[in-house]
Amino acid sequence: MSDVLLTGATGLLGNAIARALVAQGRTVRALVRSPERARKVVPAACELIEGDVTDIASVRRAAAGCRVFYHAAGLPEQWLADAGTFDRVNVGGTVNCVAAALETGVERFVYTSTIDVFVFGGPGVPFDESAIDPNPKATAYERSKQAADRVVTEALANGLPAVFLHPSGIYGPGPETSPGTNQLLADLVKGKVPMLLPGGMPVVYSDDAASGHILAERHAAVGARYILSESYRSLFQIAEDVRAATGTSKVPPVMPMMVASAVAVIGELVSAVARKPPLLPRGQLHFLQYEAHPIGARAERELGWTPRHFERGLLDTLTFLRETGRI
Repeated sequence: MSDVLLTGATGLLGNAIARALVAQGRTVRALVRSPERARKVVPAACELIEGDVTDIASVRRAAAGCRVFYHAAGLPEQWLADAGTFDRVNVGGTVNCVAAALETGVERFVYTSTIDVFVFGGPGVPFDESAIDPNPKATAYERSKQAADRVVTEALANGLPAVFLHPSGIYGPGPETSPGTNQLLADLVKGKVPMLLPGGMPVVYSDDAASGHILAERHAAVGARYILSESYRSLFQIAEDVRAATGTSKVPPVMPMMVASAVAVIGELVSAVARKPPLLPRGQLHFLQYEAHPIGARAERELGWTPRHFERGLLDTLTFLRETGRI
């Protein structure tokens, strides 16, 4: 019998959660689509159950006997050839996980939501967990996460002991198959970024995002929400920090917004025909232009969460990328 069921263990965040739980001596069962591929990146101590969040039977099998359910799986992409896949995985997968958790009677359901479900006050305006946006967001990814969040929220009335975590852009140790912001950092070091996109994003180190989830499992009240975000960085600032940390990389110029918008629009028109990802998804540019400033003060205050500053996290990440041969 396993103490914890975890979805998303091969992703950047889920993998960090798996490593943290195992390090604490917890018994972890991971629902994975390919045990063979997952074994290469998931901690060896984890029990692997073949399945998929979109397959309710496999979720039920994996949840049987588990006391805690961490649902960290999801599609974070900003473009897919079939936009309906966002709903099938992010929404349908969450429906299945909630159903299995209720049937099993877990003591805690730790759900990875997103900062995108909150009301944004505008570029550069700080926001917290106080207001869920009732209006549909601009991209298929965001709307799917809004719908999935509502699924978990509505299940609270049926007795689901859920807590909500809302991480910002994650970087840090994790599988190469789920690079996230790590790819940008590696490309900056290798001089492979000819121009930076305008805008920026809030960031949080992967291990710190994982610790926030585990603290919430232990200490949060049912239904509580916690933003996990350390700071906001423009892409230009990130590039400057990489240059300062390595002493070798140059800071690329920032692409004019009109050019970036044209590249995104034309790229997606071509991708609709070619069925291949665009160089710059409009959703990605849209997110960068939010200049979202989520505040993680509640997690720090109520959970004792202490994220590392970006400068320290960057050094740790660059060390990890060197040790794994990515730079």
